[in-house]
Amino acid sequence: MKRNILLLAVLLLAASSVWAQPKDKAVFKEYQPGFYQNFILKDISQVKEKQNPPKVHKRFVMDQSGMDLPNDPGLYKQQWHFPPVSQGNTGTCWCFSTTSMYESEVYRLTGQKIKISEMFTVYWEYVEKARRFVRERGNSLFAEGSESNAVGRIYKKYGAVPEEVYSGLTGGRKFYDHGDMFEEMNTYLQSVRKANAWNEEEVIATIRAIMDHYMGTPPEQFTWKGKTYTPKQFLHDVLKINPDDYVDILSYEQQPFWQQVEYEVPDNWWHSKDYYNVPLEVFMKALNEAVRKGYTVAIGGDVSEPGFSRETNVALIPDWDIPSDYINDDARQFRFSNKTTTDDHGMHLVGWLEKDGQMWYLIKDSSSGSRNVGKDDKKFGYYFFSTDYVKLKMMDFAVHKDAVRDILKKFSK
Repeated sequence: MKRNILLLAVLLLAASSVWAQPKDKAVFKEYQPGFYQNFILKDISQVKEKQNPPKVHKRFVMDQSGMDLPNDPGLYKQQWHFPPVSQGNTGTCWCFSTTSMYESEVYRLTGQKIKISEMFTVYWEYVEKARRFVRERGNSLFAEGSESNAVGRIYKKYGAVPEEVYSGLTGGRKFYDHGDMFEEMNTYLQSVRKANAWNEEEVIATIRAIMDHYMGTPPEQFTWKGKTYTPKQFLHDVLKINPDDYVDILSYEQQPFWQQVEYEVPDNWWHSKDYYNVPLEVFMKALNEAVRKGYTVAIGGDVSEPGFSRETNVALIPDWDIPSDYINDDARQFRFSNKTTTDDHGMHLVGWLEKDGQMWYLIKDSSSGSRNVGKDDKKFGYYFFSTDYVKLKMMDFAVHKDAVRDILKKFSK
């Protein structure tokens, strides 16, 4: 009897300690115009005065007020990287994040600080999208998005150039705007489909003419620091980047683990099957070991969650979404399958911090959302991701193969 009473007391004590744990809270917050509306749209002259006052929009978000959050970049062990750069009004996060990773790699490998042109890569990626659109007779996606490994693919075929040689900005603009350019290209390609006019050479020439008008013509050769290079020579002789040295690590259950698979998302428009698919536990271990060794990674996933605060720039998973202990392969796949996790943004992971036994990640970002805090704020252009957020919402990362050799050895040829 005494034993049963003692056992009951222990159970009640344990239960009370669980019930006493603080719970995450949520609030409805009015949407406030931020960096995108106040700077980017004004620069590209797309904001017009309206007679009727704008509607007030509210979002259901996690209340992070009063929380001890590590949202100061100075707290993190960082690898060298250029300050955050804005992608403007474009869907090119895939290129900005991965180009930034390659810039950090150039510094790691050679000690050089060289700003690489994102728009040179974007230009040729559009050319390749249009080429496949023709060859597939319109059954290939032509859109602004792409994946991290597209950058290496373009480097191999076309090379790379310094940003000072080809910025892709014309007309005195401060921010990129591909809205009109993309609409014109897409309208033209739809007319090609309708007319069944599949002349590849003519289509590519027209697409290039449209981009030349909006972005300028990319150089076939250029002079940099007194020497003349082609883009391929610059990639190999100066940047010393071998695109084949970089791999993409993926983690989802809809394809077999320990195989190279296709990442089944629209932005993988050329259906690359080069992704190394591993269980979540391996994915996280590989990521943590890579950043601790001094590598940076281009990482991609979902940034549209209620635990992703545009005020603190901190990304958390509230316990009213899913408790930390329940985040596993199934929870991750469930959200990907029902499309509450999407492949909507690419970023550059440039630093890490261990706080209270948990890893935190410093994320360099090119979108407008990371700039809502203001230019003088330390958080400007950065996000701060918790371990749980990465485990649940980040689907893949690109990194130098030396950082994940142990994983790659386990894959069959």
